[in-house]
Amino acid sequence: MFGNRNRRKALLASAALVGGALLMTACQDTDGSVDSGAAQSGSPSAVEGSPSASEDPEDAPTDEPSGAPSDGASDEASDEPTASPSAGNGSGSNGSKVGQVCGANDLSWSTRSESQAGGYILVMAKAKSGITCVLPAALPTVAFGSDGTEAGPVEQSVGKPVTLSGSKVAYAGVNPKTTNTDGGKELGSIIVAVGNEDPNPVSLKVGTITVDRPVVTNWHTAPKDAVPFN
Repeated sequence: MFGNRNRRKALLASAALVGGALLMTACQDTDGSVDSGAAQSGSPSAVEGSPSASEDPEDAPTDEPSGAPSDGASDEASDEPTASPSAGNGSGSNGSKVGQVCGANDLSWSTRSESQAGGYILVMAKAKSGITCVLPAALPTVAFGSDGTEAGPVEQSVGKPVTLSGSKVAYAGVNPKTTNTDGGKELGSIIVAVGNEDPNPVSLKVGTITVDRPVVTNWHTAPKDAVPFN
């Protein structure tokens, strides 16, 4: 009887030990599956969190704003010329107006007889009121008598242009007779023009003079420079 009882106790104890072991194993499996599930549900999927490699690159957002002009528009704008102010018509490099070429009718004329260098006629020209004009670097045209005898040059080269305005005066010296003979024409006036193309020559009274191979100087701004030395 005591042997059966002891055997039963031993079987019960073994059963209890086996059951406890099974229970502990079941608990451990349950905790592991719970922790694994929590870990899987708590971490984002690599596929869900990153864009798919198969996505079209054109659908990807860019850093450029949608309203930015294209390269073609930029090039077009840069090729357009910019307006620049005009330098101004009728003005020289310093911005002042360029004067017109003088004509004989733009000038006020006068003469004076001088005794220097054997005697000569000093011709003086001044711009009329309100006129600014330029006497070109050319010999004045001086003619005598009905036959139109012209004075030749005294100086070997032409002078500089002379701008006349206000009270400024230009001077030219005329020697009507350069020969040592008694011949020549007796005249009382000379005809003066600003170059051979001047359409409005003027006749200037000079008193009685003898004309024989006359000569004339260039235009000068000082009367002493207009003495017609032979």
